[in-house]
This record gives sequence, C-alpha cells and structure tokens, in this order.
Amino acid sequence: MKLSVVFLLTLIGLGMNLKAQDAPLTKESFSTVNLSYPGLENVNKAVGDEQYEQAAKLLLDYYRNRSGVKHLSFNLSDNKSFAGKKINEETRGLADNILKHQFKPHKGYPAFNYGQDINWQYRPVKDQLLSTFLHRTAFWEPLGLVYRSTGDERYAKEWVFELRDWVKKNKRGAYPDDKDYAWKAFVVSFRLNHWSGYFNLFLNSPNFTPAFLMEFLQSYNEQSDYVMANYTDIGNHRLYEALHLMYAGANFPELQHAAAWRKSGIEVLNHEIKKQVLPDGVQFELSPSYHIGTIKIFLDALQIAQLAGLSKEFPKNYSDLVEKMILAVGKYSFPDYTFPLYGNSFLTNKTAMLRDYQNWAKVFPDNKVIEYYATDGAKGQAPDGLSTALPNAGFYAFRNGWTEKAIVMQVKAGPPASFHSHPDNGTFDLWVKGRNFTPEPGSFIYANLGGQKNTKRDWYRSTKVHQTLTLDDQTTDINKAFDQKWEASPTLDRLTFSNPSYQNLTHQRSILFVDKTYFLIVDRAIGDAQGRLDIHYVLKEDAQPKTDPGKLQVYTSYTDNNNLLIQLLNPSKASLKTEESFVSYAYQKEAPRPAFAFEKEKNGPEISSFMTILYPFQGKIPPLVTIKENAGNDLNKGLLDITLLINGKSKTLKKNLNQ
Repeated sequence: MKLSVVFLLTLIGLGMNLKAQDAPLTKESFSTVNLSYPGLENVNKAVGDEQYEQAAKLLLDYYRNRSGVKHLSFNLSDNKSFAGKKINEETRGLADNILKHQFKPHKGYPAFNYGQDINWQYRPVKDQLLSTFLHRTAFWEPLGLVYRSTGDERYAKEWVFELRDWVKKNKRGAYPDDKDYAWKAFVVSFRLNHWSGYFNLFLNSPNFTPAFLMEFLQSYNEQSDYVMANYTDIGNHRLYEALHLMYAGANFPELQHAAAWRKSGIEVLNHEIKKQVLPDGVQFELSPSYHIGTIKIFLDALQIAQLAGLSKEFPKNYSDLVEKMILAVGKYSFPDYTFPLYGNSFLTNKTAMLRDYQNWAKVFPDNKVIEYYATDGAKGQAPDGLSTALPNAGFYAFRNGWTEKAIVMQVKAGPPASFHSHPDNGTFDLWVKGRNFTPEPGSFIYANLGGQKNTKRDWYRSTKVHQTLTLDDQTTDINKAFDQKWEASPTLDRLTFSNPSYQNLTHQRSILFVDKTYFLIVDRAIGDAQGRLDIHYVLKEDAQPKTDPGKLQVYTSYTDNNNLLIQLLNPSKASLKTEESFVSYAYQKEAPRPAFAFEKEKNGPEISSFMTILYPFQGKIPPLVTIKENAGNDLNKGLLDITLLINGKSKTLKKNLNQ
C-alpha cells in the first residue's frame, strides 16, 4: 500500500513538474497544422471551440494511434517488440552520459561535458565538424534506444528537456555564426531526419505532453521551411537537404506545408541526379565514400516516395542512374570490397559493403552483377572483362581477376573536384592477393574551424603525401587530367594522361600493366620550370621495407612471402630518399608508415623522366631486374622501346606514349 501511495505521489509530482514547463496554448499553437487533414476532425472542432488544451490532447492521441505513416528507421508500432530487450553497454553508457550532459556528437572524439546549464556554443576542439554534429543532434539516439528497451522515464524526460533547451537557446540569429552551425541548412536538414525518428521513440512517454507536442511541431515546421528556403547551391549537401525535406513531408503529412516539402525534395533530387552523376555513374565530388552516401540518398528517396504513394514522381531514368552508380562502386573497389581513400574517404569493411549490396540487390533484383557482389560471388555473375575505366571521374582499374587472389591497381587521374577531392592526380593503390601495399593516406580530419587552418588537414591534402610527382614538394596548382589514353588487351593494359601540375610544368604519367603481372610507370616532367622533382611512393604501415640506395630499389619483407619490389630503372642523376608519412583509416586516427621518393634536379627546359617498375613477387628475395634501352627509345619524345630482363626472362616493350 505504501509503495502504491509513493508511486501515485511520484506521478502527481511528475505531472505538476511537466505542467510547470508547459506554455499556455493558443489558436496560434495550431497554425502549423492542417486541421482539415483526414483524422483531425475532432482536433479541428476543439480548436474552433477554443478548447486548445483539449485540442492538443486529441492531436497527441491521433499521433499515438495513427498507422498510415511509416518511418524508414523508427516506428511506434515497433516499440513493443524492443521492450525489455537487452541494450548493449556502449549505447547505455552513451545514454547515461547524456543524462549528465556529457555528449559525444562525433565518433572521432570522446564525450565532452557541455555543462549543467547546457552551453550549445561550447567548442572544445578546433574542428567545425564536431560543432555541426552537435547541432545535428544524432547523439540523442541512444536516449531513445535505451528508453525503448527499458521504459525508464529518465531518458524520455531528459530528451524532452534537452530538445526544449536547444530550441530556447538556438533561435535564429542568436549568435553571429549560427548559419555555419545550428542554422546551416545542411545541419538543419539532419535535425529534421533525426527528430522524426525520436518523435516515434518517445511519443508514448508521459513526458511527451500535449503542450510539448505543439512546441515540437512549431519548431519542426520552422526548420523545414528554413531548409526549403535555404538550399545549399551544389554538392551532396543539397541532396541531403532535399531527402530530409522528403522525410519531413512524409512523416508529418498533417502539417500545412508538408506537401510543399515533399514536392521540393523530389524536384531537387530529380534535377540534381542528372547534374551530379557523371555519365560513367560516379558522383561528381569524386569521393568513393561520398559516392556510396549519395546512392543511399537517392534510394532512400525512392523508398520514402513508395511509402507515401508518390513513387511515380521519380522517372525510370532516375533509378537507371542509381543502378549505374552501384555498378561503378565495383569498378573502383578491391576484391575485399574496400576502396582507395580518395577525397576525404575513410576505410570501409566487407561486412558493411555486403550489407549495402544486399540492400541494393533488393531494389535491382535482375542485375546479376549486383547479385554477384551481394552474395560474395556465390550467385550472379562477375563484371565483364577485367581492367575497367570510369573516364569521366578519372578512376581507372588495372586487374587480372575479381577474386582475392587478384592483382588490382586503382588509379586516380580525373577532373577538378573542389569539395572533397585532393590535388593528387596520378596517385594509386596497388592491391595484391589480399594486401593493399600502397594505401592512400586518407584525410585524418575533415574540416577547419571557421577561417583557422589545421596543419593536419593541410598535410593530408598536400600532393607530396600522394604517389605522384611534385616540384620542390609543393602542392600542385592545378588538378585536371587531360589527354587520357586508355587501352586494355590480354598482354598489355595502358593508361597515359597529362596534368598541368605547376606553372610551366606538365606531368605526363603512363602506367603499363604488363602480362597482367607487373607495372611499369613512366613519368615525364615537361616544361621550362626548374627545381627538385620527386616521384613519391608510400607503403603499408607494416611493410618493414628493405632499401637499397645503390640499386634505387625498395622492397617489402612480409613473412607470408607476398611482397612488392619498387625500382627506378633509369637511375642517371637520381637518388633515393626516405620520407615521413602517415596513413589515416578513421577520423582523427593515424599511423606512421614507410615512404620514399626518387629524386632528380631539373635545371632547364629539358624533359626529365622517371621509369619505375612495380613488381609483385613471391618469396623474400626480389627478382633481379635489368633494362636495355633499344634504338627507338627516346623518352624526350615519348617513345618507349626497352627490353626488360627479369630473373633471366626478357620482355620487350615498345610504345608511343603520346598515342
């Protein structure tokens, strides 16, 4: 009996506490709601009778009982099936920290204490990404997951409090740079996405009062209108904004502007997919990770449209382009489903990519290549051919197979891409029998804080840390490959391209894949510029390379006998030097790794050239490689005519690199 009284008093106290927070309701409180929407007849009548509290209660009852709206991630009808299920300790720990206002907006950083009186402008590190992620509010999700599992009202009460606190302290214009953070349209759009899911996770809580519902809808409506009026001009941000407006319109069709939000999102996506997806199927920011992200945007939009009965708003050529985008992923990937870390990409894994392919296969069940990837080769069919080109993006792949025993070199030689692309034309990753010997450095950190520079970001973006040519270690002025020549045959695949890297200096690189076994790279520095030329190479962090400056060669020493030799074949006036280098597979994480460069001085207008062999070999002793320059060999004119002798076996290569 005593426990029942205590429980009753607790509920009464909770109700009084909630009541104290609730603002009085007026007719204006319902201005965002389409009171003529089917199912809101009783709400409309109560508003007409000026029974505003009753109207809000009826509207809350409506939302708690509606069944025609489906969210892509969190639905009210799912909550019962999760009740009582064990929640993982990491999620519970994050939720418990949020109760103490210790937020972890970004996985690359620890949780930070934002204060008992929450300071939403607290910026604990010089990385604007952390601050924008705070205002996305994705970090609230653990509160909802733990509440759904436990029913513990502490988590619901805290979410209601923090959302109200955020709205109160982050009104538009509340601080000078709010359009870079809380009111950046891209960030606002993510709130629309997250809040629509949290709405369903907490909707049945007694802390979710009728008055709070009206506050929520008012804020949600304001933010949706703001995104529609403030789209980003270009890039994946614009895509996300359009998608999240579709979320808003589909999840809250009862709001006055819902149809306009949906229409706006659909129109933007239909327009942007033709603008942002290149003819070869690659999204124009030229980042493998962001390319996959944009596939998800376009497919989520299709799914939202289907749930809302609007699938006819997307024409067939929309889904055809998405299908082409998916096929491009396989072309720029390795057999283990990873890909080079071009342009602010971070390392993925096979499990994640298989999950993506399995989702894609549901949308395109008749595509046998997608089925091949979705089943890890068990079904479907491998792509036609071996070496592949995505010429509009400038992504080229030399390969001798599609399995994990293959040799694959992924090369980047494309157009400018100012958003995420690094100035690194000519760089490559060489993957042999399950090992990426020369991984791209990655990006370590995504952005600066306002106008303040970040030396780490600048280092990872610099040309000298990529596998290409530099003049005096300077970052290239222009990253725009031209005059590409691509050919593939059973015995020789070849890519040649030029890049106007510096004033008065063009870098021409030719990569030859010989007998589907090894690579010859010919670099030519053409122009009047003078200075120190370096051809940079990097190795995996555990390579433990052996270096022979006399032979101008470096080779790895893996104990599994899967190794790589890199050797300069025209050593005149060249030297070998080691360099400091790092690789970053995940945000704010890096590891030192071996790197070196072949170096020459360029003292006049004469063309300087480097001819390098990359030879994968089995064992601990590298092959003996010698070169004979035949009579027709003249790299100044772009004429290659040599005979290679590799462990006593000769191979003649004759090619006009300009044709």
